[in-house]
Amino acid sequence: MANDLLTGASPDDYDASSIEVLEGLEPVRQRPGMYIGGTDERALHHMVAEILDNSMDEAVAGHANRIELELHADYSITVRDNGRGIPIDPHPKFPDKSALEVILCTLHAGGKFSGKAYQTSGGLHGVGSSVVNALSDSLIVQVARNRELFEQRFSRGLPLGGVEQIGAAPNRRGTTVTFHADEEIFGHHRFKPKRLFTLARSKAYLFSGVEIRWKSEIDDGETPTEATFHFPGGLADYLSEVLGSAATYSDAPFAGKVDFKEKFNEPGSVEWAINWTPARDGFIQSYCNTVPTPEGGTHVTGFWAAILKGIRAYGELVNNKKAAQITRDDLMTGGSALVSCFIADPSFVGQTKDRLSTEAAQKLVEGAVRDHFDNWLASDTKAAGAILDFLVLRAEERLRRKKEKETQRKSATKKLRLPGKLVDCSRNNRDGTELFIVEGDSAGGSGKAARNRETQALLPLRGKILNVLGAASSKLSTNAEIKDLCDAMGVGLGTKFNIDDLRYEKIIIMTDADVDGAHIASLLMTFFFTQMRPLIDQGHLYLACPPLYRLTQGSKRVYCLDEFERDDWLQKGIGGKGKIDVSRFKGLGEMDAKDLKDTTMNPETRKLIRVTIDEDEPGETDTLVQNLMGKKPEKRFEYIQENARFVEELDI
Repeated sequence: MANDLLTGASPDDYDASSIEVLEGLEPVRQRPGMYIGGTDERALHHMVAEILDNSMDEAVAGHANRIELELHADYSITVRDNGRGIPIDPHPKFPDKSALEVILCTLHAGGKFSGKAYQTSGGLHGVGSSVVNALSDSLIVQVARNRELFEQRFSRGLPLGGVEQIGAAPNRRGTTVTFHADEEIFGHHRFKPKRLFTLARSKAYLFSGVEIRWKSEIDDGETPTEATFHFPGGLADYLSEVLGSAATYSDAPFAGKVDFKEKFNEPGSVEWAINWTPARDGFIQSYCNTVPTPEGGTHVTGFWAAILKGIRAYGELVNNKKAAQITRDDLMTGGSALVSCFIADPSFVGQTKDRLSTEAAQKLVEGAVRDHFDNWLASDTKAAGAILDFLVLRAEERLRRKKEKETQRKSATKKLRLPGKLVDCSRNNRDGTELFIVEGDSAGGSGKAARNRETQALLPLRGKILNVLGAASSKLSTNAEIKDLCDAMGVGLGTKFNIDDLRYEKIIIMTDADVDGAHIASLLMTFFFTQMRPLIDQGHLYLACPPLYRLTQGSKRVYCLDEFERDDWLQKGIGGKGKIDVSRFKGLGEMDAKDLKDTTMNPETRKLIRVTIDEDEPGETDTLVQNLMGKKPEKRFEYIQENARFVEELDI
């Protein structure tokens, strides 16, 4: 408002001059979160993965067998491969520019769209190299092609000159990229040797035909400064290293690799390794075209479908009728699995490719794994029997607890007796159920009308809950809001928390899209992180994504999460007739039931953010929570000083 008064502009002055057109790589620098997921340490390391994926694509395509990753003393990164080398001749559409410059300076430019240069690739959208270029204050590319060495330099997405021939390269070929992340974007964040070492090693496991050499000029005291990774056994070697000396139900894991071309006449392949152990919780790590997919996707769905059908069929074969009760959740209890697939033209959810959405991948993976699993179970009846017995026990335990919970749900609802508080769902077990934690009774009223009564429950909170960091345990146990929350969820605090007692499958924080809403969400996440950590670790905690704007044009209606999305729709139009009407939601209570259902509560149309903890650096999450939410204001002040310059818009 202050700026409007100074310029004489009105908030309602919105015409063609209000629309910004960002050219070249400007959009990346203005909103890096849209391309690499943020400006934090995870996003910083994602830049290395983008460049490394390009070299891995060369290796998977059969054009390279060696990749080098080096961390320099000034925290710059070099990735070098012995592949074909990026083309440096003039681009047909831009004859005054080399293909190299087009790739590095243009979004959605690359050799992976048509499938002619790469049958499968991790770089899907053609933005990886250009995004890294845009977010680096220095980037140097050297290309060895046709026994000659060429070089081009860039800074913050702009070329500092053309391609130059800098010498002969009679015994060298491939591409070398050296970049230094821009501190204007990433601030105090620095590359971690341990994290890069882990990245390099995991890539080598994912493709047995490549050798990856690691070197670091920075010694953190726990990470080797030099190493060479080459694993002919692929994922089976990886799983053996992860499980170490832990006892397993099978001496050797169920592992294999299938070429889709041979089995289904489709390009690509799948590799897997799985074993069950009583020594640790189960996990699954999945990849598509060597890119990690931490949220899984269709390839993971296909894998578990094959394993589930296989173990049930084996149970029927040996006349164990209880095998029919086994579910995917039972399989994942104590099941340690690795799945890596290579497919042509994959589709992901989000630019950072956290979840694969290609429908064909599910059938391809399931069909490839199922036959092999059936044969594996039949060939090792001792291991198959031990695994089946373990899974049946898990299924029986789950069913027993489920029956208990159905009784507890009824008694807990009666015991709560909270007028205007918990609006419970009707389903008696927690499968598919969701608890929405909303701020205020007005939002609860809209949510009550918008919800699915069978599976969705609501718990309105009055104002901001207690900041649990530093609060005495007696204060926690007597706080009314926290007590209501625990009673509704059916669980206790801290050491008394038991994930099996949780009454809902998903806990969804649904707050207004403003400063107060963000603060309430932060307080709730702090509460769950400190008092109910397994809730986050096992993927039960989510954030709802309510929109800020609704655009209406005739019978057409679209919703926008922020101003950027709003302006984009206003520029291209929404396909209706007449003037576009723009409505801004000040809070969830302002939204009618239809708006709230369509945008925030309906699983078919909504967007959810799963709250996760960085597995590579869990200690950093603890430190960040303590610094931002703890009792020491100087820590918050220090964080604000270091990161204030990255704030694009301030809501005060």
